[in-house]
Amino acid sequence: MEDQQDRAPKKNSNVIYFLIVVILALVGSDIYLLVTKSKTDNVIVYQNDEKTRLQTELDSLETQIEQVNMGKTQMSAVLQAKNDSLKVKIKELRKQLDKGKLTAEDLKKAQEDVKQLRYFVTKYTADIDELKKQNESLTTERDTLKNNLATVAQKATTLEKQNADLGTKVQIASALKTGSINIATLKLKSSGKEVEKNRAAVTKKIKIDFTIPGNAVAEKRLHDVYVRIIDPTGNLITQTDSGKFEADGQEFQYTFKAAIDFKDDGSVYSLDWVNPGTFQKGAYTVLLYADGYTMGKSSFTLK
Repeated sequence: MEDQQDRAPKKNSNVIYFLIVVILALVGSDIYLLVTKSKTDNVIVYQNDEKTRLQTELDSLETQIEQVNMGKTQMSAVLQAKNDSLKVKIKELRKQLDKGKLTAEDLKKAQEDVKQLRYFVTKYTADIDELKKQNESLTTERDTLKNNLATVAQKATTLEKQNADLGTKVQIASALKTGSINIATLKLKSSGKEVEKNRAAVTKKIKIDFTIPGNAVAEKRLHDVYVRIIDPTGNLITQTDSGKFEADGQEFQYTFKAAIDFKDDGSVYSLDWVNPGTFQKGAYTVLLYADGYTMGKSSFTLK
């Protein structure tokens, strides 16, 4: 009886130990499954995070490329090739992301590719900025050169005008001018003798004596003198050989012309003209021209 009582506690103790082992095994299994699931979830979360980051980087990279492409600076062939290569690479990475088959190794490699792409985009952007700076510098130099040329042209035009004005002043200054003018009306006798008369009926010739003030600018040479004689009715007296000349910016017809030898020595010059027709009573005006300008003016009256 006592033996049966001793065996019962031992049997109960074995059962308890067995249950404890089973419980521990179950707990250990649960812990293992929990840890394994946690690791799996962490891997999934990690991959999802990496995919999201890669997607964000691709978006940022694509935006950067578009901003560069919006620039007005013309790309070189090398930069254009890089630009096209970047677009193709980004397109490939997006396809891989859309398929959802990127492994951790794929993600790592893709991230390295993105780093390289970002480096090339950054360098590409820097090259474009440098080209823009160079173009701006060239544009500034061009505008400066244009302004300088415009300034030089303006100065040349001004100088040309000044030279023309100076030339005109010199031309005017060098033109001969009369000092005193004396006109004698003469009668021609059959003996050839000339007698001064103031009657229109007998006057046949006029003699114009004049002086020329000193002029250091005028050329010492023969100068043509054109004479215009206006009759009392206001008409120009002409003859068959009367031609035309220019003076004071206008064209005139002369009555007669003659040449004088100017020596700038104070000489008195004389011009003679015989009227092929007849004089009429009244006041006559005599105008002298030389070197393209009016030389002097005088008058005489016949009774």
